[in-house]
Amino acid sequence: MAVRQRVVATLPTLMRALRKEETAAQQHQRLPSLRRAFSLYDQINLIDNVPEDQLRFQQFTDTGFIVNGVNYEGSLLCIGNLLMSWSPKKFSEVNAESLSVFKTMRPIPEILILGCGRHIQPASPDLRQFIRSTGMKLEAIDSRNAASTYNILNEEGRIVAAALLPYGVED
Repeated sequence: MAVRQRVVATLPTLMRALRKEETAAQQHQRLPSLRRAFSLYDQINLIDNVPEDQLRFQQFTDTGFIVNGVNYEGSLLCIGNLLMSWSPKKFSEVNAESLSVFKTMRPIPEILILGCGRHIQPASPDLRQFIRSTGMKLEAIDSRNAASTYNILNEEGRIVAAALLPYGVED
């Protein structure tokens, strides 16, 4: 019963804080978090126990991403916990050649999450065939959701790759 009273007493304060946060003008848009606003199990918080060497997308801008507190401009290619700059500047430049690293990479990630920019775009049949030939699955979604999906799968310990165009890219 004491826990319930604490929840009821804390809820109005929490709601006020969330409203203030929503109305504050922010230059960067935060990615959706896995954390709940309130949990009865907050003593057992596994999500905050992410290893320091694990990549985690924290925010995005129209021109880049903030990963583990570092601002990266332009497109990014992430494989497991490796992060590198990626050459395509728009979706039409994403092709088998721009993803050729997957021809030689071992182990092959189980899925490639393709962040298309602001809007979901269909991958070309040639690109789909190339990804299939490497043994990966392809998920093409907007970059905001691609970064969040990468975070979730990476935290689960799955071998995952993400090829992300900045959110402001519209092809």
